[in-house]
Amino acid sequence: MIKSLFALLTAFGIAGTIASAEDAKEVAVLKTSKGEMVLEFWPDVAPKHVANFKKLAKDGFYDGTAFHRVIKGFMIQGGDPLTKDPSKESEWGTGGPGYKVDAEFNKKPHARGVLSMARSQDPNSAGSQFFICHDDASSLDGKYTGFGKLIKGDEVLEKIATTLTGPKDRPKEKITLESVKIVPADSAK
Repeated sequence: MIKSLFALLTAFGIAGTIASAEDAKEVAVLKTSKGEMVLEFWPDVAPKHVANFKKLAKDGFYDGTAFHRVIKGFMIQGGDPLTKDPSKESEWGTGGPGYKVDAEFNKKPHARGVLSMARSQDPNSAGSQFFICHDDASSLDGKYTGFGKLIKGDEVLEKIATTLTGPKDRPKEKITLESVKIVPADSAK
């Protein structure tokens, strides 16, 4: 009976909508050394990126990493596992999970607060590094995969984005991503 119902829903294209609705009910809570930010996901336009971010967060991959690149008026970037080791500072910005996620470019604009994946020149090279837009960045539209947005903690984004930086846009004071938790949306209010 359940298999038949799922087959029927799939035939009408409704099953994916139900799965997306379930995914949308979860948010990411980023606890940083500057405060807490809450991000919602867009599984309807970037399901692979949402699933990848959630998996890495649930595995504790992001815990203890740092925001290694900060450009006021543009974005804050984190998610590099190499940032856990100060002796590898010259390599910060090059680390990842050991695999790549294919691009899911979409029509969501890169506006302030948008969560997007960092990548190399290869459009299909996203892994674990992500960024949050500090301001509108329309030059990234259709070229980077936006997969969520900030819904709480804009003041934390502002604190991180306006921190003093040095060479390579590296914050002079280390800004740690203490933990990333995936929780039901209604528990993050």
